[in-house]
Amino acid sequence: MDAHVIDSTLFRNDYSTEDTRTLWSARSVLQSWLDVEAALARAEAAVGIIPEGAAVEITRVADASLYDLDELREEMERTAHPIVPVVRAMTALSTGDAGHWVHWGATTQDITDTGNVLLMKGSLQLIEDGLAAVTEEVRRLAIEHRDTVMVGRTHGQQALPVTFGFKAAVWLDELQRHATRLAEARPRILVGQFAGAVGTMASVGEAGLEVQRRMMEDLGLGVPNISWHAARDRTAEYAFLLALVTGAMGHIAREVTILQRSEIAELEEPNPRGKVGSSTMPHKRNPHISENVGALARLTRATAVTALDGVVNENERDWIALQSEREYLARLSCHTHAALVQTAHVLEGISVRSGNMRRNLDLTGGMLLSEAVMLALGRTLGRQVAHDVVYDACMKAFETETTMKAALLADPQVAEHFDEAAIDALMDPEAYTGLAGTFVDRVADS
Repeated sequence: MDAHVIDSTLFRNDYSTEDTRTLWSARSVLQSWLDVEAALARAEAAVGIIPEGAAVEITRVADASLYDLDELREEMERTAHPIVPVVRAMTALSTGDAGHWVHWGATTQDITDTGNVLLMKGSLQLIEDGLAAVTEEVRRLAIEHRDTVMVGRTHGQQALPVTFGFKAAVWLDELQRHATRLAEARPRILVGQFAGAVGTMASVGEAGLEVQRRMMEDLGLGVPNISWHAARDRTAEYAFLLALVTGAMGHIAREVTILQRSEIAELEEPNPRGKVGSSTMPHKRNPHISENVGALARLTRATAVTALDGVVNENERDWIALQSEREYLARLSCHTHAALVQTAHVLEGISVRSGNMRRNLDLTGGMLLSEAVMLALGRTLGRQVAHDVVYDACMKAFETETTMKAALLADPQVAEHFDEAAIDALMDPEAYTGLAGTFVDRVADS
């Protein structure tokens, strides 16, 4: 069955990737639990809690390929428990009395929490690699288009000239912060769990700390200061970080979508022959990939709320929070990696229509440079008077569908100080991009 879009034969690559589907598959989840059980057994054997031979045998049977997933599912449903059927199956496969020592001193949440952390570790690597790929594409665009002048927009309206390289550098700076966040969060998030029924290690006593240390070293995870059975901030932080990263992809994708509008046509995502925009309008060149990334960003944002709900826990164990994590961690990880892969694809093949950027700079008949004119005029008239003069000229130009230049030259206060050549110089968009290029250089070199 593939009822969920992540696994859907039809839609899975819109919502996930082969790597994340494999990582969070049922057999991989089982393998993560088995890896934890085996590491626990090896650590306990090392300190003399269980026989060395038992640890060897438990490690041998900690291979997901040895187990029938359908049988395990049926037992999980019968027992209403995820780990007891696994422990029983491991015991049955073990030779001698090794099975007596499976899961010694552990509680279910030790296994499932640490298993999830192992899967999150794998996801973080995929996500960091995907983020690096997007970052390099954005860096390339920022450098390549450092001086490609285009309209800067605020409130959906033309504001002042910028460069496309500057716009990409804003994205780049954000992506670099996300890379730093992910790196800084690793030691907080990638921490294992072995603490026993209520987190006190009563089942293994004084040796518990050494077992825990050896076990986590074996798994490549951090050692907690205390049980985090009821402290779900680690998984919540993971969810928030992934929502931020996917949100950044949504930010880029939204800009591509907006700037691909027919009336603007400054950017266009890859549109190879055969890509169809509409079943009934053959002319359409729709930004479907970018829109899909936007949908993934929306879905991950919603998941962050669920993660925050899980931080409020009850007593020493709250199964509601754990069950929520079981559902959203896989979905969230799949969506985030898919968004990264799709955004990288868009940026690798994006069309930058510099000719249309140049055309749109002239769309408002010079009003894009109203600030430059105002400040120049303000040196003699004062800023506020100059603002009023240029405001009146702009409103007249807009309402009479003429140019700002004509309206300015018709004003005696302006004509007294500026001739046509001076106005033309002030209204050159390429001369009014400020430190856009400097900022591109600063971000691209950081």
